[in-house]
Amino acid sequence: MPLSVASILAETAARRPDHTALVLGDLRLPYSAVWDQAKRYAAVFRAQGIGPGDKVSILIPNTPHFVFAYYGAAALGAVVVPVHALLRAEEIEYVLKDSESKLFVCAGQLLGEGAKGAELADVPLMTVMGDAGPQTDALRIDEIAQQTEPIPAYEQAEPDDVAVILYTSGTTGKPKGAMLTHLNIVMNVDTSVISSFDTSPDDVVLGCLPLFHSFGQTVSLNVTFRAGGTLVLMPRFDGPGALQLMIKEKVTNFIAVPTMYMALLDAIRQSESDEKPPLRLAISGGASLLLSVLEEFERVFEIPVYEGYGLTETSPVATFNQKGWTTKPGTVGRPIWGVDAEIARAEIEERIELLPVGELGEIVIRGHNIMKGYLNRPDATAEAIVDRWFRTGDLGTKDEDGYITIVDRKKDMVLRGGFNVYPREVEEVLMRHPDVAQVAVIAVPHPTHGEEVCAVIVPAPGSTPDKEEIVAWSKTHLAGHKYPRIVEFVEAFPLGPSGKVLKRELKTQFGE
Repeated sequence: MPLSVASILAETAARRPDHTALVLGDLRLPYSAVWDQAKRYAAVFRAQGIGPGDKVSILIPNTPHFVFAYYGAAALGAVVVPVHALLRAEEIEYVLKDSESKLFVCAGQLLGEGAKGAELADVPLMTVMGDAGPQTDALRIDEIAQQTEPIPAYEQAEPDDVAVILYTSGTTGKPKGAMLTHLNIVMNVDTSVISSFDTSPDDVVLGCLPLFHSFGQTVSLNVTFRAGGTLVLMPRFDGPGALQLMIKEKVTNFIAVPTMYMALLDAIRQSESDEKPPLRLAISGGASLLLSVLEEFERVFEIPVYEGYGLTETSPVATFNQKGWTTKPGTVGRPIWGVDAEIARAEIEERIELLPVGELGEIVIRGHNIMKGYLNRPDATAEAIVDRWFRTGDLGTKDEDGYITIVDRKKDMVLRGGFNVYPREVEEVLMRHPDVAQVAVIAVPHPTHGEEVCAVIVPAPGSTPDKEEIVAWSKTHLAGHKYPRIVEFVEAFPLGPSGKVLKRELKTQFGE
């Protein structure tokens, strides 16, 4: 039974050729033009010797060129390897070598590190958008594509063939390449469109999540294209810019991570106008959304926020507050169609031992969304997928109605004097303090207690919070082992590619 990620674009282009697929600034591209460009890129890739199963790495920001390259490679049955836009040359070299890429397509503005990475890895380089400059004599794929006949149709693949390799953040050791199959992605997209998100052909979606990340790629790009809607690309997110763009383009769907929700709300507070975009659907993922933020967003926009949960290795959507079921704020919903999510004993690694309803343990997932494995890492794959269940590394509970609540990352938990402290719980409380705009709770070493609770805070605009006052306030709202004895202030948090707060960097900064 053949199956291809390329069909997501191809079928919609046949069905809605004149409907606007992509918007970037003043550029508006209908589906027919996007598919035509993808087939031209595919023809260029084929001329460069790329065929089924070959790896094509792409380092392109949120522009139509990413979309052309992504579906162009998929149309040949090649494997897409998206590269994180903030990587340095040696890190790019690692991804290119580890994935055994046969071609690397890098945006002109990212050639500073990209060209060096390609040279170190000895991988052929093509560029797009902007002159290559003196750093490289790489061919311009976007220019060549215009003089190249498009391929007549996309190549079919087998459901179990790898479609995309996404590199995990590598919090421990080197990043690992999670292999997602055509079946993984197509099923995740179809299930999301039909059962979870209720995306319609009339929707206008803000494409602010990076497309090289699984959340942006599946939930923003592929889901929008499968439904036949319009994706408004935003290469670099900021709150005021997003608000302005959403009003201008009449955006209906906001798909974002918690930090983006906070930035958009901040922009609304500071805006001199009462005008708001006509939002009908708000989806949050990537990390847990604090209840105070969720409540404020729902009050301001008068629509519910649907929280979901997933990982790169789960394609990514695993659970969701989906249509047809009651929404439970503070939970990440129920497993999506065809997927199971349960709670297992976190301390037992060699097998899966499921826990009863309500007990705290590690969230484990199985179903059509689980990756094929980590590229060239059989040991890591065996550790992650046990008894056909994927171990997420996240701690949570499941209620009697099947709704999952995330408590925290297993590795982020603070072990203070033998007591478990879950940062999420402390963060929820601290966000109620009037001087706190954002907060991240981390573990720092302590000579007596082993670890101490440390709250890193971004102060609310115009406030001058006092460390001792916040500690004292926390003491009245949290149990003795939970309240932070250490408080630090920062102007902004270090963020990952999808907008997640990088707690490991905060630990490095304040761990002493």
